[in-house]
Formats: sequence, structure tokens, C-alpha cells
Amino acid sequence: MELGGRVALVTGGGRRVGRALALALGRAGARVAVHYNGSASGARETCALVRDAGGEAESFAADLTAASAPAALVDEVVARFGALDVLVNSAAVMERTPFGSVDAAAWDAMFALNLRAPFMLAQAAAPHLVARGGAIVNIADLAAFETWPAYIPHGITKSGIVHMTRSLARVLAPAVRVNAIAPGAVLLPEHWDGDSADRLEDTTPLRRLGSPDDVAGAMLYLLGADYVTGETIIVDGGRHVRR
Repeated sequence: MELGGRVALVTGGGRRVGRALALALGRAGARVAVHYNGSASGARETCALVRDAGGEAESFAADLTAASAPAALVDEVVARFGALDVLVNSAAVMERTPFGSVDAAAWDAMFALNLRAPFMLAQAAAPHLVARGGAIVNIADLAAFETWPAYIPHGITKSGIVHMTRSLARVLAPAVRVNAIAPGAVLLPEHWDGDSADRLEDTTPLRRLGSPDDVAGAMLYLLGADYVTGETIIVDGGRHVRR
């Protein structure tokens, strides 16, 4: 897929990995719809960075945990840009939820954003993507392939993303390709200290932490790889091969 002039929607594009994905798309010539919920200033900054790089971008607000929000967001983007070619499902929450402390409200909120919203966005976007020969890239997590005792609900949602990716790839073929990326240590939680980062680096086979740009590179590869669908690329410096 040539990205020049294509319309791409990036959820959670106002900060962290989502910003890197939106910026990479803008630099590649795409017209970028930057979704945000709580980070309006971050979304504006992302749009400014895309424009500074010579691209076109506009921000769109939506609380994707609301049942009607995914379809409404897709409609708004298509109304503004006239089409939709690429959907990047990046918006998610990662919360520490040790076993024994998880209540129904926390579970439902995490699943609503991390799993239900990407599916509903894909479902709403599908007619537009089919018409344009588009693509979907879902952001999973290394937690989909490992067991993290303090993050069990998060890991379940990301395992769901991997399964969803394979299922949608089959349902939407041959018109739309659907792939995923499972990042590892590319951007640490904001509350982590230097010692924690050092330990993570020392236990990563490539002996370094990654960056959001590593995820963006994988996204650009998947968008350009016209014979790849249903795959999840792990971008973790080799952590998943330690055992």
C-alpha cells in the first residue's frame, strides 16, 4: 500500500506509542485522523508535529468505552476526510490489577477500551476499508504471549486482540489485510524508576530497550507488505525467546 494521500485513523494518537504511529503515517504522506479521549492537548501537539513534517492531520475526540462511540468516530472521520483507508487500533489502558483485587467495574472498563472498542471500530470501518482496499493494524502486547501475574485482565484483552486479528483477517480477505503488533519494552510506564529500566534492559536479549519508533517501523512494514495478513509481529528485543 502506498500511503501518500491515504486516510488513516489512529486511536490514542495523542501520546506515547500512538503519537509515534500517527507521526510515522503523516511523514509517509497519509492524511491522519488523530483520536483522543483525555489528552486533547497531546492530540493537538501530535497534529502539529504531523503538519510540521509536511503532512495533514486533524484531531477527533471520543470516549471509546461508550457503546456508540466507535461507529460515530468512524463516521466523523469519513465525513471530514471523505474516505478511510487505514485503521490503527492503538488506544488502550494498562493497569496493575493483582489477582484478588479485580472487581467487575475494573474488568468491564478495561475490556470496553482494550478489546470491545477495536472490534467495533473495525466493524464500522470495514465497508470503507473494503471499498478502498485498506488495512487494519491492531496494537497488542507482549502480555498476550506471557503470563504477568499483576496484569491478568490486561493480558487477556491483548490475547483477544491477537485472536481478533486472525479472525478479521479471514473475514475481510481479500479486500482488507489485518495484522497486529505486540510491543515489549518500547516505552516504560511513567512511574518506573531507573533501576527497573536497567533490570529490564539487562534481561532483554538485545540488551537495550526499544522505542515507539520501533513499533512505528513495524506498522509501516505491515501496511506495505501486501502478501501478509493475520500476523502478529512481536517487537520486544527478543524477550519472548528467553525461555
